[in-house]
Amino acid sequence: MPNLKLQIEYDGTAYAGWQKQHPRKKQNTLQDVIERALRQILNERIRVTVAGRTDAGVHALAQVANFHTRSSIPLKKIQQGLNSLLPQDIAVKRIEKVGPDFHSRFSAKSKVYRYTILNRPHREALSRHFVCHCRFPLDLRLMRKESKALLGRHDFTSFAASAAKERNPLKEVKRVRLSARGDYINIEIEADGFLYNMVRNIVGTLIDIGRGRFPAGSMKKILESRDRKSAGTTAPARGLCLVKVKY
Repeated sequence: MPNLKLQIEYDGTAYAGWQKQHPRKKQNTLQDVIERALRQILNERIRVTVAGRTDAGVHALAQVANFHTRSSIPLKKIQQGLNSLLPQDIAVKRIEKVGPDFHSRFSAKSKVYRYTILNRPHREALSRHFVCHCRFPLDLRLMRKESKALLGRHDFTSFAASAAKERNPLKEVKRVRLSARGDYINIEIEADGFLYNMVRNIVGTLIDIGRGRFPAGSMKKILESRDRKSAGTTAPARGLCLVKVKY
């Protein structure tokens, strides 16, 4: 059966994350919506595999998913059909045929997430679903310096969700970049994998460092402690976006 790869953009505000929930929960997920649309177009039950199972409220510019199908409908027609059936907050940007062994998650070399902070005393209305508003002044220079401790392969247990049981907490952070434009601060992190809530916990800790809750040198100590209680707060989901998946 052909193996098809999708590149998907979405605003995650209205969804209970990517992953399909137990039927009793009756929550709307991105996987549910996309699989229903594919079933309607292809007239077969489709199971979509995704590169990164984003949480409720998290967005994506270029999420990657794949599925196998018996259909011979042209790819352009499938893309057009999906974009006509899907709600306005989900768009299929690209569809292509890939090899039978391609797996959107396990074939990925790294993922890039971006977190956006609005750093000023007053909030905005139009960007409220896409930024974390922080009214306290942040020391961006210190945040940049502390973020360097994250580079390389480490045990990131300190930044995993406290209730999560991770099989392998060792991840390699390839790049951390903090940039500012006007009142906006972007924190971009690339790694070969992420623990549950890892990015949001790292960002929350960087914010706490930037506003003076932790002294210089704290990030390295927090990382080495392997204790979630030693790290900072969890940043809100709305500021997080999956920017790219690299293969």
